[in-house]
Amino acid sequence: MIVLYLSYHPPLAWKALVSFLCSRSNFRVERLNGDRYLRTIKLNNDTGWITARQDAVHHQIDVAVSPSLLPCLTQLQTRLRILFDLDANPVVIEAHLKHDKILKQLITHSPGLRVPRTLDTFELSLRAILGQQVTVKAATTLFGRFVATFGKPVDTPFPELDRTGPVASAIANARLQTIIDLGLTQRRASTIHQLAQKVVEGTLGLEHGDPAQIIEQLRELSGIGPWTAQYIAMRALGDSNAIPASDLGLIRALQVEKPGEVLYRTEKWQPWRAYGAIHLWHHLSAGG
Repeated sequence: MIVLYLSYHPPLAWKALVSFLCSRSNFRVERLNGDRYLRTIKLNNDTGWITARQDAVHHQIDVAVSPSLLPCLTQLQTRLRILFDLDANPVVIEAHLKHDKILKQLITHSPGLRVPRTLDTFELSLRAILGQQVTVKAATTLFGRFVATFGKPVDTPFPELDRTGPVASAIANARLQTIIDLGLTQRRASTIHQLAQKVVEGTLGLEHGDPAQIIEQLRELSGIGPWTAQYIAMRALGDSNAIPASDLGLIRALQVEKPGEVLYRTEKWQPWRAYGAIHLWHHLSAGG
């Protein structure tokens, strides 16, 4: 077994970070075991698994990596830093956001929140589309069907953690009806099918390129509106200033009525609006 030690700028709200990740995924791909985060991995042609645990004393995340992932270890280390948003400096970010009276109270209560990112931009984009106008529970149910249909088996020492997430090529090569049969409308299935095909063709480079240009390309796809594009920008593209202004949770938390009011209300959060959104979502998930 290989162990990586990933440093971070304290504080880091680890439990909130990994709980967010797992609550929106599928237990066959991603899960919690006590305070350990478990995840199957597919990078290039290599598959395996990782476990990650916070070492708060040394301000690092200790990651155990299956030997099968040794060929892509350098790439995996980079992606894990992105997944856990470890290069963020919460002291700087939260000092700025504390000028907002609502955020000041939330940050004092829950310092060190990160934007939960992703290991795979296509997988996150798929999940964003599945999450359109439905509850988190409904979206995770749909994602579980995609995992069962398009994920690949992987051996791990953890019961039920046994499949990789769905990749673009598997969905691009599927019949549209196969996607519809997972419980989607024809329009939503078509959006996912087109997204996968464009990724495979290379006409939509989610992994590289200017986030603003990628968002513009995403918006050209039928079925991807402002909420989906901004959510992908936050979590997949690393846009720290992105905010899905039409999100009902954000509208409720900010006590406004329209997406335009969310944008106006959060102007002073720039360039860290994504982190402000995470604080509001965390507050709502805790029953606030």
